[in-house]
Amino acid sequence: MQTPKSILLHLDSSARTAERVKAARRLADDFEAEVIGQPCLLTALVRYPFAMEGAAAAMALMQEQDKDALARIHSSFLQAAGGSTRLQWAEPLAQGPWGFARRSLYADLMVLGQRNAADPAAVELPSDFLPSVLIESARPALILPYAGTFGSIGQSVLVAWKETREAARAVSAALPWLQRANEVHVVSYGEDAGMSLDSLQRYLKAQGVSATSHNGGPEQGDAGNHLLSMATDVGADLLVMGCYGHGRAREWVMGGVTRTVLGSMTLPVLMSH
Repeated sequence: MQTPKSILLHLDSSARTAERVKAARRLADDFEAEVIGQPCLLTALVRYPFAMEGAAAAMALMQEQDKDALARIHSSFLQAAGGSTRLQWAEPLAQGPWGFARRSLYADLMVLGQRNAADPAAVELPSDFLPSVLIESARPALILPYAGTFGSIGQSVLVAWKETREAARAVSAALPWLQRANEVHVVSYGEDAGMSLDSLQRYLKAQGVSATSHNGGPEQGDAGNHLLSMATDVGADLLVMGCYGHGRAREWVMGGVTRTVLGSMTLPVLMSH
């Protein structure tokens, strides 16, 4: 993948929005990129449809709640952007959260946040917003955990490798980080892990990336937690992996490893479906 020059940043009124803005600003500086801050949340009317029975007064109150929420997001964005001209504010999408994946078609990279059900602002997005965007979008996403602070991302990278198109796309998207990293570790599981790791090392070497291989042995029943534990062991500040899942009966069904990492992530994760 070429160095990302257009970054789409998801904004909401959650407590972690400022951290995402700061991370996006650092990416913009590192890659000389443009960041579009895109507010994207459910309106009060969608969240509380039964309030329509309260007629005009209730409608006016909900519209005021939406204005207040947008004002908070804008204020947080401006403060965290620190006056950087690389970060630009976009008006809310007419389609709300359901328009974000389409908007991402005009970006090289998305910056998203892990869902925190304990945050009161979590109700401003559909519960499946993150997995649906990851699967519907044609773009890779850098996802930040809802806890912790992050400085420079990608000094030490752990790549979860599997011979799939999702993992290949994730590695390709990660090349701008891998080529700058101080350390790169790659891990794979299964009977053919050794051979696939050798092939990946040759590919990365051709891209100017030196990587340390870790043969994970047989398929792990709890590979998601194993990956997160390994990331801690090698001191990684970025995990790169494919995103596995599909839509079924209006629900997004994520693969086991993907679901575990999205739910328990302790470091930024670069994913691609």
